[in-house]
Amino acid sequence: MTCVFSTKAQTEDMRQPKIGLVLSGGGAKGFAHIGVLKVIDSLGVKIDYVAGTSMGAIVGSLYASGYSGKQLDSIFRSLDFDKVINDNLPRSSKTFYERDNTEKYAIALPFNNFKLKLPSALSRGQNVFNLLSRLTLHVNEIDDFEQLPIPFFCIATNVETGEQVVLDSGSLPLSITASGAFPSLFQPVNINNQLLIDGGVVNNYPIDELRAKGMDIIIGVDVQDDLASREDMTSAPDVLLQINNFRTINDMKLKSKKTDIYIKPDITDFSVVSFSEGKKIIENGKKAALEKTLELSTLPKLNTNNYRTQLNLIHNDSISINGISLVGNERYTRSYILGKLKLKGDETVSYTDFNRGVNNLVATNNFDSFHYDFEKSDDKEGYDFVAEVEESTTTTFLKLGLHYDDLYKSAALVNLTKKRLLFNNDIASLDVILGDNVRFNFDYLIDKGFYWSVGFRSRYNQFEKNVNAELLLDETQIEDTGINKLEVKLRDQTNQFYLQTLFRKDFALGIGAEHKRLNIKSETITINDETDEFEFENTDYFSAFGTLVLDTYDDKYYPSSGVYFNGDFHTYLFASNFNKGFDRFSIAKAEMGYAFRISEKICFNLQTSGGFKIGDNSTNTLDFALGGYGNNFINNFISFLGYDFISLTGNSYVKAYASANYEIFDKHHITIEGNWANVDNDIFDSGEWFTLPDYRGYGFGYGIETFLGPIQAKFSYSPEQRKSIWYFNIGFWF
Repeated sequence: MTCVFSTKAQTEDMRQPKIGLVLSGGGAKGFAHIGVLKVIDSLGVKIDYVAGTSMGAIVGSLYASGYSGKQLDSIFRSLDFDKVINDNLPRSSKTFYERDNTEKYAIALPFNNFKLKLPSALSRGQNVFNLLSRLTLHVNEIDDFEQLPIPFFCIATNVETGEQVVLDSGSLPLSITASGAFPSLFQPVNINNQLLIDGGVVNNYPIDELRAKGMDIIIGVDVQDDLASREDMTSAPDVLLQINNFRTINDMKLKSKKTDIYIKPDITDFSVVSFSEGKKIIENGKKAALEKTLELSTLPKLNTNNYRTQLNLIHNDSISINGISLVGNERYTRSYILGKLKLKGDETVSYTDFNRGVNNLVATNNFDSFHYDFEKSDDKEGYDFVAEVEESTTTTFLKLGLHYDDLYKSAALVNLTKKRLLFNNDIASLDVILGDNVRFNFDYLIDKGFYWSVGFRSRYNQFEKNVNAELLLDETQIEDTGINKLEVKLRDQTNQFYLQTLFRKDFALGIGAEHKRLNIKSETITINDETDEFEFENTDYFSAFGTLVLDTYDDKYYPSSGVYFNGDFHTYLFASNFNKGFDRFSIAKAEMGYAFRISEKICFNLQTSGGFKIGDNSTNTLDFALGGYGNNFINNFISFLGYDFISLTGNSYVKAYASANYEIFDKHHITIEGNWANVDNDIFDSGEWFTLPDYRGYGFGYGIETFLGPIQAKFSYSPEQRKSIWYFNIGFWF
């Protein structure tokens, strides 16, 4: 009886019509495909072939590789598409040098042969490729897409010829990455020496190609825009989008008639980047499919023993990597690349660590693309890792930034960065800062990673400010003159030669030698009628130094996780003749912090810092000076809310700081802050460092993250002074 039933079922299956599914492109609107697939699954409809373009290719390929509509719903809802699309690499994946670069420039433009170029795209699509590689690992050994659980193909566009390219074999994650490479958003993908972009440019609904595969009935899901009215076209991008839609919409008028079951979800309120509204879009797709329930329910059904119940889609947290093969590297050695990836072969690596390694490599910006595949090993369990890199030919960049703060005032930053100036692994960078206070920074680094790197940096800073007289005058001079504040002009030129090595990636240990020329003048004090300015300092200092830095903060300005430590020890050995009473002294200081999150919106940052002088105390211009708000302060200036810049001085200090950050909505922050300090001469000898704080300051701020950097306004109050101070900042600090 069982045999007769089985034979009858097979005969009926042979007579069943073949069902094809075509999914159009549409960016975030393609989430509607998932809602449709959930309905198809609930009705048990058997799909014999899937075709898609762009987002339709991504969703369609995952469905064809074995995921159900419900599983895709769960996967897509869990993703942060902002990070996936923008190649938002974690801060921890960047070298210390690269962190400084990305945290002070608003714009970076390729600059080759004295000509500016625009980047080929906003994102290289690396995070998209990484995600798709992991999601399709269970079918990675399949090169012919007809051998997938459901046969599949997708459409891409050859950007050089404008011709359609049907991708039905090769690397599945690379193919669907190419099909979804939206022009200007994602860079083109090189497959078989063809430069490919989004298939929607030439064919956003490949129904004819799907029909040619022998499909009898085709279900089509269309998530393309209709033509906009004049009222809806309010900007130049709206007009350009309308022009681009002319062809695809006209094509759909013909193709929709060729579709046996045509499903058109309501996506009028959404755009191609409405990823945050994925839940609503999926629901709209489900509603549209339910309206076609009658037609869908008449289609052939899946056998109960189908591939979805047989396929194991439980993803492991790690992957076993055996052999490693690299292709395309010429300037950068195998050891350099594997060092960044932190791979050595014959090991089991967690996906978290693997993705972190990929981020480390990509963050160097030495490679235009990095694609890889996991191939089943022949002789053992696990995979062989096969990677192809394309080294970047762009080595020169022009970078720009803008900034305003209460100390340096307005400033415009122009930077020229040159990679591979003398060696394959070196980088030179020159900042010229124009504005109220002209400054410059020059950096040169031969980066050898975990070996000893060699660097040179030169920096010039200047500003004019009222400062605490104790920084420049002794107690007798202050009593004689009655001056508490001095209006000074400070000029600081610092040159450093250093060696640096990394260990455990986030630790940087450095040693070096420093020359500092410090010039401080003031018109507040005059010696005679002929002298307009009194010169407090005009000294060249020579010192040796050591540094130890640990930095796992996820964000420099609004950290929500990670720890931070920065220790510095300077021994001043010589000084020029201007400082006639100079004797050797040392200054030690350290700062540490811990950031953590208690909810999706609220996080805290706790910090403590301190420093002290050892040896001669006759030179006080390099003592600690607390006050003001900011980053990247020079010498031993320390920010302290509630007080103006350089208000609290001494040769030693301790400080505690705490902040609560509430992100009321994306990139908008409300902060509540407090800091407490003791600062004076020799507080570690007197025991004052362990007493209740002499100085307190509290702040309330509002900040916005922009492409220029943070825009911040802070209101602060000091109980000791019984007065308030406002701080303002626009743009990255430099």
